[in-house]
Amino acid sequence: MFFITSLILIILVMVSVGFFTLLERKVLSYMQIRKGPNKVGFMGLLQPFSDGIKLFLKEQVWPIDSNSLIYYLCPLFSLIQSLFIWCLFPFYWNCISFVFGMLFFLCCSSLSIYGLIICGWSSNSSYSMLGCIRSISQAISYEVSLSLIMLCFFLMINGYNFINFFVFQISSWFFFCSVPMFLCWFSCCLAESNRTPFDFSEGESELVSGFNIEYGSGGFALLFISEYASIIFISSLTVIIFFGGDFYSFIFFYQVNFFCFLFIWVRCSFPRFRYDKLMYLAWKCYLPISLSFIIFFVFIKVLVFYHFFL
Repeated sequence: MFFITSLILIILVMVSVGFFTLLERKVLSYMQIRKGPNKVGFMGLLQPFSDGIKLFLKEQVWPIDSNSLIYYLCPLFSLIQSLFIWCLFPFYWNCISFVFGMLFFLCCSSLSIYGLIICGWSSNSSYSMLGCIRSISQAISYEVSLSLIMLCFFLMINGYNFINFFVFQISSWFFFCSVPMFLCWFSCCLAESNRTPFDFSEGESELVSGFNIEYGSGGFALLFISEYASIIFISSLTVIIFFGGDFYSFIFFYQVNFFCFLFIWVRCSFPRFRYDKLMYLAWKCYLPISLSFIIFFVFIKVLVFYHFFL
């Protein structure tokens, strides 16, 4: 039963990634006053399947000086890593219930950096190496603030299990008591998933796609799927932490769809940051804010403990 539910979860994540790309193309087109994909199927609904078939049937490219085995295994590693996080999704039946879910998430999400390193290095291209270095420094910088913000809320629920968020937010959402934290969290999620305005690993205007410049056809498709699967999971994690996490109601999935739309909306609205401003934002703004909030939440925990037990 666990194998069957995991297989169904992977298939549904793959399908949702395909339709997320369609949503992105549609939203981008309407914000730029054009139609977008509307020919394949009814209103373009079959466009993701057409794109997937086209990508996986295209010819494979072998860079001459690349480390070919690692070069082709790296997109598969990135895909497995992004799908592996989905076993954290908090179901009660036929899936794993993690007592230390937060630690597992941090461990798995930090493994994505190794995928970036190997993708940039194995193709033996100076351009992909440059994009790889930029994206690694960006991911490591924002992971610190992301971890500290998560730690604040796990101090509040007094545990590391994601299901506890649903129990603690029955009467009120954590969003209402931590709006600045939510804004910091969302921008850190944008940077962690390499999305505009923090898409320096794939800066098309100066790097022509960055670390994955040498990848085409199936390899590019696997990297693409892993990125979008991570975005959907981060959106669901945002809803779980800040907006109740009632994953038995349809409202939960509407909220996840809204945050996926928000990623696209930000891409339409904001230009790319300058790189020094990106690093300044991580180390001089978000890190002091998250450290201050940790001290604040520890102070609240001490007051509650003092009031109820002493």
